[in-house]
Amino acid sequence: MHEVEPWAMIPFAMMLLSIAVMPLAAEKWWHSNLHKLYVSFALAIAAGIYLAVNGMGAELLHQMLYDYMPFIVLLGALFIVTGGIRIEGNVAATPAANVSVLCSGFVLASFMGTTGAAMLLIRRLIEINKRRTYKTHTILFFIALVANCGGILTPLGDPPLFLLYLRGADFFWFMNLAPQWLFAGGLLMIIYYFTDRYYYAKEPAEARLKPAKGSSKIRIVGKRNILLLVGIVLTVSLVNRSYIPAMGDPEAPVFMRFLREIVLVIIAVASLAVTGRGIRRANNFSWEPITEVAVLFVGIFATMTPALIYLNANAASLGLTHPWHFFYGTGALSQFLDNAPTALAFHTVATGLPHVDGVRYIADVPEPLLAAISLGAVFFGAMTYIGNGPNFMVKSIAEQSDIRMPSFFGYMAKFSLIILLPVYVLTQLIFL
Repeated sequence: MHEVEPWAMIPFAMMLLSIAVMPLAAEKWWHSNLHKLYVSFALAIAAGIYLAVNGMGAELLHQMLYDYMPFIVLLGALFIVTGGIRIEGNVAATPAANVSVLCSGFVLASFMGTTGAAMLLIRRLIEINKRRTYKTHTILFFIALVANCGGILTPLGDPPLFLLYLRGADFFWFMNLAPQWLFAGGLLMIIYYFTDRYYYAKEPAEARLKPAKGSSKIRIVGKRNILLLVGIVLTVSLVNRSYIPAMGDPEAPVFMRFLREIVLVIIAVASLAVTGRGIRRANNFSWEPITEVAVLFVGIFATMTPALIYLNANAASLGLTHPWHFFYGTGALSQFLDNAPTALAFHTVATGLPHVDGVRYIADVPEPLLAAISLGAVFFGAMTYIGNGPNFMVKSIAEQSDIRMPSFFGYMAKFSLIILLPVYVLTQLIFL
């Protein structure tokens, strides 16, 4: 196994600092996606040179081809398809209405993925609250509840769960995490409701008493895209090496190895073809959010490759034995690294622990440890903007709608560390 020096993770640290500091230090310059791409490429090249010189170029190539590309293709397909679905009907932006949207997304996340649920509902939530002055807190809780915590009940909910499913966890085993799902989600929903009531009371009367003029009947426009959205979910679920072994064969043709991504691109193109421009225009659809995510995450995926190699080589020496060790260990790294390989690294550590009699084993590890790894990977993805793919997308879409979002560190200081972390600690103390 290749050894990575700790200093090789400096480009990754610089990438994170760029995302955190540049919007404050050089806001106008950083606003350009081209300038973001300059920074991403410069740091990615630095990491790539280190890996190539030390015989680890193949690891970087694998990371970009088999992790970054599927990540951005899936995110792009969901962004395009959900951008062609419009939920119409005027609703007053009351705390109860906002909670209903968050609850819907929280439930849907486990069955259509956190990314799918987030992309489907974020525009609707923004539209409901367009006349409100105070709405940043609503987007923050949306990131936590819909883009992360809601996806714990099935392998479709979040990539680390799907990988654990491929490692041997039963598809329906994740339903055993429903108590933690209900507790954390319910507590966050209660906190949000009273927070929104506080800000709702501060709104001017015209923003809180009535919706804008027009029909209050809810209707869905762009229904063809719902079928395409189902197609994305089925593609992610079924078009993989578990069901099509040839996809995992290094000697297979390129089209076979990337069959899933090809199907997703076809679905995205079909969505663009069958959706009227008026629907996307009404949704304020633009390419800026997905472009921003693509250029930033190319740098993140490339520069975090040394960090992932280092984690895989040293995770076993971390002295992890108890469920709470795995919960916080997986969570701490998942908020900055890709939570899918992080979860697999800790699963590998758990498989190497001494066998414990009388304990149920799932996917070759004690059930409490697998629960801790799953919860840590999914829940802690909400701790930073880069902890999970849809987080940054939601932030970008909100900013395109002129909603002022906290900075990278501001998000942590004003929201995740003071709201999310205490909820996660309580969840651990009660259930793990």
